[in-house]
Amino acid sequence: MNKRAIFLDRDGTINEDVGYPNHYPQIHIYPESFEALRKINASGFLAVVITNQSGIGRGYLTEENLNDIHEKMKAAFAERGVRIDGIYSCPHYELSPDSRYRKNCTCRKPEPGLALRAAEELGINLNASYMIGDKVEDILFGWNIGARPVLVRTGFGEESERRLREMGVRPAHIAADLLAAVDWILGPDQPPRT
Repeated sequence: MNKRAIFLDRDGTINEDVGYPNHYPQIHIYPESFEALRKINASGFLAVVITNQSGIGRGYLTEENLNDIHEKMKAAFAERGVRIDGIYSCPHYELSPDSRYRKNCTCRKPEPGLALRAAEELGINLNASYMIGDKVEDILFGWNIGARPVLVRTGFGEESERRLREMGVRPAHIAADLLAAVDWILGPDQPPRT
C-alpha cells in the first residue's frame, strides 16, 4: 500500500458530460486530458478513474456498453502513449427496475467503496493520494477516503463550487480544468503526504 494515485472522475472531468452515453462515439475527451494523464504517468502517481454509472441501473446502457466505452477510452489514451492504470465504476441505482442493480451501495461516490477496492487491488495509499472531479460527490468522496480533493470548473464544476460553499465544504484546491489540477498537484508547493 505504498503507491500514490490521482483518482479521476470521468464525465465532466476527463470528457464532456453528455448525460448517459452508451456508445464510445458519444464520448468527447477534453484535449487537455491527454497531457494531464501524460504528466500523471511521468510523475509516478497512478491514474485511476472512479465513475458513477447509474445509467446501467436506470437501463440506459449495459455493462457490456460501459466496458466497450472504457476499452476504447484506454485505447485512445494509449495511442498517444498515455496509460490509465485502472477504471472502477458503480452501476447501481436504488430505484432500478433490474434487481441486480437495485441497491443503496457503498461503491457509489461519495461512498468510499471503489477507492477501497482500487487500494486493495493496486496497492494504493489513499492518504497520499488525490481526487479530481467536477461534482460535489467527487469532493466528498476525496475527503471520505482521506485523499486531497481538487474541484475542476469543467462539467458541473461551477455549480458544484457554489453548492460546496453553501455546504461549508472546501476542496483542497479549485482548478480551471484537469490539466491545471494536475499541474497544481505536481507543483513545488505540495507537501509530502504519507
